[in-house]
Amino acid sequence: MTDSPPHRAGSDDSAQLLAVEGLTVTFPTTRGPVDVVRDNTFALRQGETLGIVGESGSGKSMTALAVMGLLPRTARTSGSIRFQGTELLGRPDAELRRLRGNVMSMVFQDPLSSLNPYYTVGLQIAEVYRCHRGGSRRAARRMAIEALGRVGIPAPAERVDRYPHQFSGGQRQRIMIATALICEPALLIADEPTTALDVTVQSQILDLLAELKRQTGTGMLFITHDLAVIASIAQRVLVMRDGRQLEYADTERVFSAPRHPYTRMLLESIPRIDDEPAAPGLPYGPGGRTAPAPARPAPAQEDAR
Repeated sequence: MTDSPPHRAGSDDSAQLLAVEGLTVTFPTTRGPVDVVRDNTFALRQGETLGIVGESGSGKSMTALAVMGLLPRTARTSGSIRFQGTELLGRPDAELRRLRGNVMSMVFQDPLSSLNPYYTVGLQIAEVYRCHRGGSRRAARRMAIEALGRVGIPAPAERVDRYPHQFSGGQRQRIMIATALICEPALLIADEPTTALDVTVQSQILDLLAELKRQTGTGMLFITHDLAVIASIAQRVLVMRDGRQLEYADTERVFSAPRHPYTRMLLESIPRIDDEPAAPGLPYGPGGRTAPAPARPAPAQEDAR
């Protein structure tokens, strides 16, 4: 049950950054082949954010890994993935390596696992820049410092020589974003980049991504299980379950009039402030109702002598 989106894959390809059609990802098992992504179709334009939402195991991350060409060797893919008009499926690894980190980048959920603990963050950012753009180590270091400053790391010229364990979780995610954007890619895939962060830091990272996207015109696939996050950052939404695409439409339409029962269930799972009881005597809920005072405990009785 999928809506016809404003820009369907296959229409007006010259204006599309990414067009995915009929994507299926299959893994062999002892019980036979299993499709973890089934006939997925969507499109993304330059400067646009598409949110991919669903529970764990819905196929969100596998879809992203297929786009990046990072699936395990045992995976089998079919369908079409066109990036800037060029088919990616079937491309040699050497060609994909020239694209990854350069014109298409990915930010993963756990920055500590993605960063190498043996190297300073500056060296890791500079390595990506030199790999794709060349230049001297001094020039790459200067670019790394600028990238750290752009994502809000304090005193970047000093902290560029620190190691991943010397940063907080939110700062490490900022470093991953700096690494992903060092070459100003046309496409950024963010795979649950705020899941492991507290609410305050999560909000800061979302604001950072939105601002950087506005400055660079980067198109973004934002993967999450949190519909509240999608509402704040995405123009369109793709809802997935069990590897299948269930709903695909503008964000406003999905939130105001969801058409698939699973989408409605996801929306109903979001806590609402008017459902939470307030402290006794304080107004809560529609109409400013007042929370009742708790029942008084029964007076203690002395033991019979």
